[in-house]
Amino acid sequence: MAKAKLVVDARSVDNLVRVLGTFDENINFLSEELGVFCYVEGVKIRIEGEQKGVELAEKALSALVGLAAKGDEIDKTRTAYCLELARDGRAQEIENLSSGIVAVTARGKQIKCKTVGQKTYVDAIKNNTVVFGVGPAGTGKTYLAVCMAVAAFKSKKVEKILLTRPAVEAGEKLGFLPGDLQEKVDPYLRPLYDALQEMLGVETYAKLMERGVIEVAPLAYMRGRTLSNAFIILDEAQNTTKEQMKMFLTRMGEGSKMVVTGDITQIDLDGKQSGLVHATQILDGVEGIAVCKLTAQDVVRHPLVMRIIRAYETSDEPKKKRTKDRVKDAEGE
Repeated sequence: MAKAKLVVDARSVDNLVRVLGTFDENINFLSEELGVFCYVEGVKIRIEGEQKGVELAEKALSALVGLAAKGDEIDKTRTAYCLELARDGRAQEIENLSSGIVAVTARGKQIKCKTVGQKTYVDAIKNNTVVFGVGPAGTGKTYLAVCMAVAAFKSKKVEKILLTRPAVEAGEKLGFLPGDLQEKVDPYLRPLYDALQEMLGVETYAKLMERGVIEVAPLAYMRGRTLSNAFIILDEAQNTTKEQMKMFLTRMGEGSKMVVTGDITQIDLDGKQSGLVHATQILDGVEGIAVCKLTAQDVVRHPLVMRIIRAYETSDEPKKKRTKDRVKDAEGE
């Protein structure tokens, strides 16, 4: 393989510090992943090694410099994401990430989109009445939905936030769990609670819950209701049936917005068709409805999570191919 040398100009010391990361963890990560050598001269980063690795490192670092120039913090997860885009020939898409703030937590932390997929998802929620966010664990689909719900409530666009989720976990049913309704659904909705408490603060969250401004209920309790002026989130929707999904979507009243999230690789319905899969197939393209599909590249947890998801996707490819072949054979008969 041909050897190569390239230089990335960070343009300022502040940008350079952000791009390098704590104890240079970001460029060390790129060096290990690509087998290249990176070192700093002034505010420039020089890259040496095999040509392909050097070119990928240069594209990823250039994207990171662009983010740093906007004031974004750069960590190993963001570095891994830029590298993934560079590998797919999409490094230029990082420029589409807006530095705009999605929401601000109770402690003043600014929440921003970390991937192109997340920005597309957030924009879809802003511009549509019903949004389906489909993707693997760690892509932020539930957290961002809660952020958008709180932002809508604070700006008085809605009067209420409603959270719901099908109770399909490890074979347990709500009736067998101890406590009242609230205590029964708590384990199923803990991720939503955590996000709400972070956004609103524990005291404000508790007061809004007590006043009924924030409502939590299992999906079965939605039947027969009309939900107006509310921001409604259906989480773990891959475990809804077709009938449940139709029932949920038709609860929407005037002034409401719905976000439906789920991961179609984690369906626990014992052979029944997922309502999420069915709905995204028949409703995609309907005016006012958006279907956003997040991928392993949008994972914003530890970089290892991205690798785990990719490994599972790779292991499932032979199974998917066999399924497609059987469909083709059946169609040909």
